[in-house]
Amino acid sequence: MSIPNKAIVAYGPYRTGQWKLRDVVPRSLEEKELLVEIVASGICHSDLHFGDAESGFGVHYPRVMGHEGVGYVRQLGPNTSVAQIGDPVILTFSACHSCEPCEAGHSAHCRQFASLNFGVSGATYNFGDSDQQQKIYGSFFGQSSFSSLTVVRESSVVNVSRMLGQNKDELALMAPLGCGVQTGTGAIIHAANAGPKDRVVIIGLGGVGLSAVMGAKIAGCAQIIGIDRYESRLDLARELGATDVINTASMSSMGQMSDMVLANTNNLGANITLDATGVQELIQESIKMTAFKGKILQVGAAPMDANLKIPIFEFMSDGKQYMGVVEGDVDPRRYIPKMIEWVRDGRLPLQKIVRFYDAEDYETAINDMKSGKVIKPIIRW
Repeated sequence: MSIPNKAIVAYGPYRTGQWKLRDVVPRSLEEKELLVEIVASGICHSDLHFGDAESGFGVHYPRVMGHEGVGYVRQLGPNTSVAQIGDPVILTFSACHSCEPCEAGHSAHCRQFASLNFGVSGATYNFGDSDQQQKIYGSFFGQSSFSSLTVVRESSVVNVSRMLGQNKDELALMAPLGCGVQTGTGAIIHAANAGPKDRVVIIGLGGVGLSAVMGAKIAGCAQIIGIDRYESRLDLARELGATDVINTASMSSMGQMSDMVLANTNNLGANITLDATGVQELIQESIKMTAFKGKILQVGAAPMDANLKIPIFEFMSDGKQYMGVVEGDVDPRRYIPKMIEWVRDGRLPLQKIVRFYDAEDYETAINDMKSGKVIKPIIRW
């Protein structure tokens, strides 16, 4: 195969100016792989988590990042059954679908999740540069969707041909469903099983946190408290369904955050507390603001060496739970169609959190996300 296409190639950390828009050529398809023409891809903080470090777990260069892709199938590898040529698809994470967690319906906690979504090998050299002098890693989350054509692992594909057609604008809007929106709404609705009696606190109102706010609204939760340091995000949280908001910008200590949550919940605390920041100090405070029999959902990615001090007797007597949640702990092939319905009926107003950019303006898109100017940038090819 020698199909030319454009890709954003990370040759090193983004902050050092080593992401470049390049002409690349995808390799030939292997078994259970598809060639997908990418229409759009959301930009997620995970792209920078793994693409803005010099080294460490999951950091490999040169590589094409991107893991919220949508597009159309253009070629099929051998023994591929998930889609046909021309089908619209939404791309998500990869899983083995054969380990114990996968067979129990928890594919986001697949035993091979790290290797399938972040790892590299000779088999994941999915691209070559235009003169085939340098091999470039792909398969980030099984897709590497910062490319106009990309080799995708079958397990990362959700076929939406029964719901979406050839309307590229509608398909592009759905790009964040494959990770960020799935993570936030799924954590609340699916992992926490939230309901009308629940008081929910969401710490960090980026793409995942605001998706959690929308998820709590869909679940009909009695109280939804959003916490952030940016007033614009707090205003947006109110618009999306938050009943109360807390601004941490002027707080001298994070203990004030817990005090305000308790004050806003008649000293009961939250039945469900979701951290979308990964900030150790904020996570520690989540214990104090969580009610008896409450659940603390760890969704934000904390540093690899971060630790949490859990008061063992208090956890036992209060019946609290601390849960790690990846990708909302959902089955994407069942859950993404539900989200498409919510987008269409207005319960999941994605248009309020997204902004579209041309692919060549990816640096502007990333910088706008980092500055807080935009919640969920989507690049279009």
